Amino acid sequence: MLLKTAGLSKRFGGLTAVSDVDIQVEKGEMVGIIGPNGAGKTTLFNLITGYLQPTRGQIDFIDQNIVGKKSHTIAEMGIGRTFQLNPLFSDFTVLQNVAASFYLQPKSSLIAAFFNFPSYRRNEAFILRKASEIIELLGLKGVEDELAKNLPQGYQKMLGIARALATQPKLLLLDEPLGGLGLGEIEFTMKVLEKLRKSGVTILLVEHNMVIMDIVDRIYVINFGCRIATGTMEELRQNKDVIEAYFGTK
Repeated sequence: MLLKTAGLSKRFGGLTAVSDVDIQVEKGEMVGIIGPNGAGKTTLFNLITGYLQPTRGQIDFIDQNIVGKKSHTIAEMGIGRTFQLNPLFSDFTVLQNVAASFYLQPKSSLIAAFFNFPSYRRNEAFILRKASEIIELLGLKGVEDELAKNLPQGYQKMLGIARALATQPKLLLLDEPLGGLGLGEIEFTMKVLEKLRKSGVTILLVEHNMVIMDIVDRIYVINFGCRIATGTMEELRQNKDVIEAYFGTK
């Protein structure tokens, strides 16, 4: 089991944002967490990645309890993530943004960089090559020299995913990859996510848009911080609790 939560809960004063949520992710899966706005999806991600600490419960990543660990430690262990609002280097190009993210897992020492040792030059060449591969994988080929701030919203979202992939994660967390996108951008993003899935990247994503159900292996549905259902796309489309959570009808 790559990731497992048990009884995961988070309270903010008198408000329970996440309540006894159990989820599991196997290596190679694409698992979705869906729910209405305010359901607790992003809070759940913040707990898994160490930006928040749970009130109670356990989070196991590769059979190790990561509760209490700092977010940078969890990232170094192999959990990469994106955010709803991508914290890009706006005045960097697409290629520079992706290349910069590789330095979160440095392979050269400061001394090697200072003296421009051959090992440092080889590492620089490796980073540029891998950054270019990620750019091509995510459909950003042709805009690698564009400044991040000049990209359309859909491409900025994809650049956020590219930067997360550059950290070489064992598990990639995507926070509302379809949020704020137009129909054409959603179609483009869905195709890229399917490509990532086929390439073997393990993905856990949260999303409000139910169209994401069409490409994930399994889905967890949360509402008011609680897990109300889990299953396949076909199963959830017939689930009365899911229909009520989204449409307010039984």
